[in-house]
Amino acid sequence: MRRFVTIISIMVFAGVLSLSCSEKHEVQGSAVEYKAGDMTFKGYLAYDALKQGRRPGVLVVHEWWGYNDHVRRRADMLAELGYTALAVDMYGGGKQANNSEEAAALAMEVSENRDIRNERFMAAVNFLKQQESVDPERIAAIGYSFGGNVVLQSALEGADLKGAVSFHGGVILKMPSGPVTVKAKMLLLKGEKDWYITPQMLVQFKNDMKKIKADYKIISYKDAEHGYSNPESAALAEKFKGMHIKYNEEADKKSWADMQEFLRVVFRKF
Repeated sequence: MRRFVTIISIMVFAGVLSLSCSEKHEVQGSAVEYKAGDMTFKGYLAYDALKQGRRPGVLVVHEWWGYNDHVRRRADMLAELGYTALAVDMYGGGKQANNSEEAAALAMEVSENRDIRNERFMAAVNFLKQQESVDPERIAAIGYSFGGNVVLQSALEGADLKGAVSFHGGVILKMPSGPVTVKAKMLLLKGEKDWYITPQMLVQFKNDMKKIKADYKIISYKDAEHGYSNPESAALAEKFKGMHIKYNEEADKKSWADMQEFLRVVFRKF
């Protein structure tokens, strides 16, 4: 009997050890460049080198101030989950704004010009699809604030995405003028106290989604404000005067978990 218990104990320990080994990661991240028209864009590609075969790819689009450490960290976190992630540069050359005026000008150039936004976003999509570790048939995009608006707008215009996730992104979207097939499921993760999303905006958003029969979901987080997902929000609020942003650790963690579940569904638990 004692020998039997010992054998069982060894088997259980071996199983735990095997499970532990299977959960090891070796995230590799590197700076990359890709082209859109005549412009060069700087990105960051991250993946788990211990994972075998092709896997879904996820784009990460930055906030108002530009391509920075925040989206690179999120790319690493996605790589730990088993995806290949690309932190995207929507301004070109890895530009980062130094003040609110610069940020507004850079963001407006993209958000107010469909052709520019589409060319830059799709250049990133195509670059990601070409990576050896990526299954080009399974691509999603997540975005923060400005970036959240970019990924939702791209989804509405028929971008070849399985899913689009917006973290405290704007909900004022330009609806397609003609018929369009929205391929992506959409997830809007917002703070209940987001100063930039009014009840009227949400009503309009829901009405627009209903008209085009979009597959979408909204999740709100109690006491969370705009910028709830970025631990550097306080420093950014000081630098970019007039911004109503505040980090909320609970909302950050909950929204990341909600995103993970959403991606498992759209990628069919790869």
